[in-house]
Amino acid sequence: MSVSVPRIELPQEGSSSLRSDYVAAMSRMTTSVTILATNGPAGRFGQTVSAVSSVCADPPVLLACLYQHTPVSDAVAVNGCFAVNVLGEDRRALADDFAGRTESRYQFGGEWRALRTGSPVLPDAPAVFDCEVSESTVVGTHVVVFGRVVAAVAPDDRDLPDLTYRARAYGPRHGKYQ
Repeated sequence: MSVSVPRIELPQEGSSSLRSDYVAAMSRMTTSVTILATNGPAGRFGQTVSAVSSVCADPPVLLACLYQHTPVSDAVAVNGCFAVNVLGEDRRALADDFAGRTESRYQFGGEWRALRTGSPVLPDAPAVFDCEVSESTVVGTHVVVFGRVVAAVAPDDRDLPDLTYRARAYGPRHGKYQ
C-alpha cells in the first residue's frame, strides 16, 4: 500500500526565491568556525572559514571553500599550502578579525606558529590541519580547495568546545547563539 505524501510548493530553479530559501536553510546548519591561513611566496594571509569538511582518512584529505575573489584564495593557489585552525569557543574576537569585521582585520599577532608547510597555526587551537593543496576547482563564486593533510594536531589537554556558527551568529556546541 502506498501512502500519498503532499508535496511542498517549491520555487523554480534559478529564481531569486530559491537563492533566498537556500541561504535561509543553510543558516540552520551548525558549523565549526576555523581560520584558514597560508604562508609562502604569495605572502601570509588568513580568513575565517566555516565551509570545511573531511573528505577521507586514507589518505587524509579535507576540503575548504573560499570566495574566489579574495587575497587568501589567490595566495593559497600560489603558496600551494594552507592550515585549518579550528577555533575554541573563546576565540570569537579572532574570528571577527579574520572575517574582516574589525579594524584589526586579518592581522596575525605574535601567537602564531608553523608546522610542516609553514602555514600559520594557533598553538591553542583545539585542532589544526596542515595541508598541501592537492587540487582545486571553481564552483560558482567559490574555489573548493582539497588539501592533503601532512600534519594534524589535536592536543588531549585542550578539550575545549569549538566555536560554532548557526543562524548567522556564533554559539557554543550547546545553548543559545549570540
